[in-house]
Amino acid sequence: MSRVPNPVKLLILWVGLALSWAGLIDRHRVRRITDLAWPRVVTGIARMSKNAVDVAMVGVAVGSGAIAGVGFAGAYWGLAFAVGGGVAGGTIALVSQSFGADAHGELGRAVRSSALLVVLLTLPLTATFWLFSTELIALISNDPEAIELGGQYLRIASLGVPFAALNLIGSRTLVGSDDAYTAMLARASGAVANIGINAVLIFGLELGVVGAAIGTVLSNVVVAGMFAVGLVAGRFPGMGEFPVTVSPTGAYADVGTLRQLVSIGLPVMGRNLVWTVAEFPLLLIVDLFGQNTVAAYVVARRIWGIMNTPGWGFGLASSSLVGQELGEDHEGIAEAYGHEIVRFAVAVYVVSAALIFLFAEPIVLAFVDDPASSTVPIAVSLVYAACVATILQGVSKGAAGPLDASGDTRWPFYSQALGMFGFSIPLAYLGAVTPLGLWGLYLAFVAETAVPAVINYYRFSTGKWKVISRSYGPRGAPTDD
Repeated sequence: MSRVPNPVKLLILWVGLALSWAGLIDRHRVRRITDLAWPRVVTGIARMSKNAVDVAMVGVAVGSGAIAGVGFAGAYWGLAFAVGGGVAGGTIALVSQSFGADAHGELGRAVRSSALLVVLLTLPLTATFWLFSTELIALISNDPEAIELGGQYLRIASLGVPFAALNLIGSRTLVGSDDAYTAMLARASGAVANIGINAVLIFGLELGVVGAAIGTVLSNVVVAGMFAVGLVAGRFPGMGEFPVTVSPTGAYADVGTLRQLVSIGLPVMGRNLVWTVAEFPLLLIVDLFGQNTVAAYVVARRIWGIMNTPGWGFGLASSSLVGQELGEDHEGIAEAYGHEIVRFAVAVYVVSAALIFLFAEPIVLAFVDDPASSTVPIAVSLVYAACVATILQGVSKGAAGPLDASGDTRWPFYSQALGMFGFSIPLAYLGAVTPLGLWGLYLAFVAETAVPAVINYYRFSTGKWKVISRSYGPRGAPTDD
C-alpha cells in the first residue's frame, strides 16, 4: 500500500535533515527516526484534536459549564490511559526486544499477556465510574452544573475504558515491531470517526455531553476491533499487512511474561498516574479561581495535549529503536539513537511551540461561544506559558525512551512525581491563595516539564539502563558495534 506524503512527516524530516547538516544527527538515523516518529505524532494530533473538539463542541453547544464538566470527567477517563499505558510500556519493551531478536514466540506471549492484564485492571474502573459518576465529579467541584454534566459524560464514557486500554496494547505492539504507520492508520481513523459521530450526536440529535461520551465509546470499540483482526489475521482491509501476527489460542497467563510486564509496567503506570492523580488537586486548585478560569485551564490543557504530541512520537521511536538495538546486542548504537533522538525532539518542539505561540488567540477562540468572554485572555496566557514549557518535553520524552526500552522505568516515574507533587501543584496553589495569581499556573506548567527533563537526562547519561536491559528479553553478550 502506498504511503501518502504527510506534512507532519515532511516537517519532522526537514528538521532532522537540518540537524544532520549541522552534524548533530546521523543522516541514516534521521530517516529511521522520522519513519517511526511521524505516524505516532499524527496519531497523537488526531487523538488530542478529538479531545479538543469534544470540549469545543460541548462548549459551543452547551457553554462553559459543559467545558468544566467534561474537563473534570477527563481526569477520571485519564485513568484508563494511565493503567493501559503502564501495561503497554511493558509491551513495547518486550515486543521490541523480541522483534529485534526474531523471537516471535516470546512476542506473541507478551501481547496476549498484556491484553489479559489490561482488561483485568480496567474492568473495575468501568464499574466504579458507571456506579459513582456524579459522586466522583462532586469530589472535584462544587459547581452544580459542572457536576451534573460531568457525571453524565463519565457514566457513559466508562464503557469505553477497557477498549481504550486495549488500543494502547495494539498500538505499542506495532510500534515495537517497527511499524508506527499502521498503528497511526487505526487510531487516527478512530479519532476522525469520533469527531464525525460527535457532530451528529451533539448538534444533530442535541445530546450534548452524552453525545460526546457515546462517540468516545464507539470509536474506541471500533479501533480495538481493527487491532484484534489485524494482529490475528496479519492484515486489515485498507491498512495492508501487519508486521507480526499473534495467535489468539496461545497462553495468556504466562507467569514469567506477566512478571516482566508488571516489573517494567508498574513504574510506567505510576508515571502516568502521577499526572492523572495530580490532575485532581490541580483542578481543585483551579476551581478556586472560578468557572471561567477552570474553562480556560481545560482549554489550555487540550491545546497543550496537541502541543505535546511530538514527545509521543519521539518517545516511542526511541523505545522501539533502542529496544531493537538492545535485542540485537548493539548497546553502542542504542545509546547513539538515544542521544540523537533527544536533539531531534527538542528541535521539533521549538518549531511547533513557535507556531502555536503565534496563533494562540485564534486557536483559543475556536473553543468558546462568546469571543468577549473573560475565558479567552486567561486561556491565551496559559497557552503562552505552555509553549515555553513544552520545549523541555523534548528532553524529558526523548531521554525516557531508552529507559523504557531497557526496563529502567523507575527514574522517569520518580521524575514525573517530583515535578508534579514537589513543584507544579505547590506553585499552582500559591497562585490561588497569594498575589502570585495566574503566575502560579504559568510556573506550574514549566515545572511540570523542567524537573523530568533534568532527571531523565541525567539517568540516561549514566548508562546504567544498558546494564538493566540485559535482564529482559532474549539477550546475548552485549557489544558496542
